[in-house]
Amino acid sequence: MKIDNSPIERVEEFKYLGTVLTNKNSIREEIKSRLKLGNACYFSVQNFLSSSLLSKNLKIKVYRIIILPVVLYGCETWSLTLREERRLRVFENRVLRRVFGPKRDEVTGEWRKLHNKELSDLYSLLNIVRVVKLRRMRWAGHVAHMGEGRGVHRVLVGRPEGKKPLGRPRRRWEDNIKMDLQEVGGGCGDWMEFAQYRDRWQALVSTVMHFRVP
Repeated sequence: MKIDNSPIERVEEFKYLGTVLTNKNSIREEIKSRLKLGNACYFSVQNFLSSSLLSKNLKIKVYRIIILPVVLYGCETWSLTLREERRLRVFENRVLRRVFGPKRDEVTGEWRKLHNKELSDLYSLLNIVRVVKLRRMRWAGHVAHMGEGRGVHRVLVGRPEGKKPLGRPRRRWEDNIKMDLQEVGGGCGDWMEFAQYRDRWQALVSTVMHFRVP
């Protein structure tokens, strides 16, 4: 393909504004890229996270301010499956184990890694999956209030031509919004219509913010 006599190569994936886009419209490669960058960021500060000179609260701030934004860049548009949610939680738990350190077993007296439940009890803030859901809900509210002339709104409500491929349909971004609403008791109706009521929508976003899951 040529644009203004400049050849444009056809590729299976490319990076645009820091986000990996694929010809299959899959978010999996983007999450792999984000986790890779997050790991690089984590390794660059792991000495701080394991230092006995810093408090646990300060270490958590390092994670929230330095590492987490790298991993969750553009997460408002992610459509997550349970598999990808688990990958995000595994990454976060690895960082938190470095933050909180090992625990001495009361029976054997040996040091061991903290279990996921113990990490959840120690880490009182929103876990990484809950942060994604919160940001996604906020973004959904902004999109719902956009006019029909805005490109983002047209992409959301538009329907591509052609036949759907055989097999089970993939989970869409809109499906995630509906599932998040059901999780916090927001019903299963037309979410875009519901989002027009700003106060009610903001109340749901606040519920997502304070909704704790194991």
